[in-house]
Amino acid sequence: MTRLAVPLLIVLGVAIGLSTHTVVNCGDEDEPDVCSAVIGFSPLRGSLIAFAYEGRGRIALRHGDNGRAIADFNEAIHLNPNRASLYRDRAQAYRQNGDLGLAIADYDEAIALDPRPAAPYRERGLALAANGDLDRAILSYSTAVRLDPADAQARLDRGLAFLARGQANDARADFEAALALPPGKDGPARDAARAKLAELLQAEPAQVATPRR
Repeated sequence: MTRLAVPLLIVLGVAIGLSTHTVVNCGDEDEPDVCSAVIGFSPLRGSLIAFAYEGRGRIALRHGDNGRAIADFNEAIHLNPNRASLYRDRAQAYRQNGDLGLAIADYDEAIALDPRPAAPYRERGLALAANGDLDRAILSYSTAVRLDPADAQARLDRGLAFLARGQANDARADFEAALALPPGKDGPARDAARAKLAELLQAEPAQVATPRR
């Protein structure tokens, strides 16, 4: 190998590294034009370009442009059909768009590809509950709670599903469990559990002692 070839290889390696970094992280900033530039002009193709579509889709999702997000996630899944997070992201866009059946199917696919994270089970529970399937929603929430016992939001959501099904005691147990968890970043979930627990306590009939004859 000549002396000139070595620095050329180094420059090429750096260029490829920077291009790959740009592709993978283009959605971190709130600037979809960066992702679009990567999609339109990057020499990289295949599964790496899926990151650019994914990034642009997440930006659209953050701004409530569910149609744009779904279109980009479709392209990303076409290029990289084995990435569980893509199905979860598209499921969120479908759910926010009111397409609950499609959302549930995508959550199912995300879980099939990677059954370890708790979040997709909880989010699938939201879609199932919104679709009126409280039994499956509670099962999905229960899996989320088992995988992440410290998730106050999952306990709150399951409690709300129990409440909607008329199981006040089970709902109360979940709200109390959410409040018993160590304080953390899930403050809104704990506040909501506290409020629901207060409502349940107020709704309980007063215990009036009956005098003995």
